[in-house]
Amino acid sequence: MENDLLDILNIGGAKLLQTLITIFVAILFLQSGIDKVINWKGEQAFYSEHFKKTFLKNLVPALMPVITISELLAGICCGIGVFTLLLNDNPNLGFLGMLLAALSIIQLFFGQRIAKDFAGAATLVPYFLLTIAGLYVYLL
Repeated sequence: MENDLLDILNIGGAKLLQTLITIFVAILFLQSGIDKVINWKGEQAFYSEHFKKTFLKNLVPALMPVITISELLAGICCGIGVFTLLLNDNPNLGFLGMLLAALSIIQLFFGQRIAKDFAGAATLVPYFLLTIAGLYVYLL
């Protein structure tokens, strides 16, 4: 009785969770990565200011492409992964996107902690937990 809607949609509970979490993470990382590409100078100025009192201050120009590419890859893999999951029943790309997202959040968390932006680091925790939950439902 409780799974009538899932039966109508022809989707299992784990697949539904995989799909919803993966869509959320795709939006999160595509938006963040695209923002960095579109506003490269502004983002670089922000990060340069953010890390000016840390050992990362001179590394910002080298690290910006790393985090941007990480975010874009996570978002793209999750975005395409939703379609491969729903159309081909193939979870591999969604799982890869979720893994890249977790690694991207760890990079961001590291930077926030180094900059002693503890409030900023704390805002990443829910995203990380959601991503870990996403990885978990892919492993079910």
